[in-house]
Parts: sequence; C-alpha cells; structure tokens
Amino acid sequence: MSGVTAPRADRDARRVPVRRLTVLYDAECSLCTFVRDWLVRRPQLVPLEPVPAGSPAARARFPGLDHGATLEEITVVGDAGQVYRGAAAWIAVLWALREHRPLAHRLATPSGARLARGAVLAAAKWRGARQGGARGPDWGGRAYHRVDGWAYDPRHGWSRTPPGCADGSCATR
Repeated sequence: MSGVTAPRADRDARRVPVRRLTVLYDAECSLCTFVRDWLVRRPQLVPLEPVPAGSPAARARFPGLDHGATLEEITVVGDAGQVYRGAAAWIAVLWALREHRPLAHRLATPSGARLARGAVLAAAKWRGARQGGARGPDWGGRAYHRVDGWAYDPRHGWSRTPPGCADGSCATR
C-alpha cells in the first residue's frame, strides 16, 4: 500500500473535491505528536482530522487498513477512501494547509518528490533513534525495515531493496 490507491470508478478527481483528510499518526512518538499539534493550529483549506494510528477509533473507521504499517509511517486517508503513505501522505497534508499548498504542488513534481522522500526518511531516522526499545526488540539501534523496501542499518545508513528483489533476481535498469 504505497503511494495512492487506485481511484474509485465512481469518483472523478477533477470534479469531486477532497473534503476531509484523516491523518493517522503514532501517538507514542514525540515528533509525531508535535507535528499533529502544529497541524491543528494551521489554517486548513481541507479539514485535517488526526487519529492515533492503531487505535480502536482508527481500526473501527478503517477496518481494511494494515494498522501495523500505519504505526511505521505516516498514513493519510481521504474522505473517498484514498490512502497516502510516506512522502505522498506528507504532500497531501501540506496540500490541505492554506500556507503550504504551493509547497505541496512543488513537492508533487519529480524533483520535489525526491526532496519529500528525503525529509520522510530523515524523520524516520530521528524517530527511530528516539524511540529506543519502545516498540520491542526491532527498535533502538538495530536495523529498521519498512514495507516499501527501504531499510536503515546504523552501520551502513539507508538502503533500498525493491519488494520482490530480495533474492537479487531483479533486472537492473
């Protein structure tokens, strides 16, 4: 579930506006709660509703979502069921804010997307370093693996193995 889900057949994104975005955030993460507090104080063009990821409220509202993955990276759900994760989620959130919509448009370009991705990875690195053992044996100084193929190892930094290529059988471009 990376990026944006396929649009529904009955929704024409050019005609039907996004009316609300639900931001799923890690309530145990100090950076995440700081950003949540910052977001709710900003003037919004599209209402943002922060909901703790993995909470009973999130599970009831979005039963088909992988709630374990929502604790690993920011996830935003649109009012018509669109799901944004990682950099795409940050861009969607910025797009909803009056002061930051122009920045969201710039970050939505190919070169801007690389910058957005770097910011998300930097936040994940900071977050992982601060969490210590809060999430169990896979956190705090050990390798950090994400569902989209990105991994952080404290000895080697960030690397990416695209899903399905772990055995080295993928062709290079």
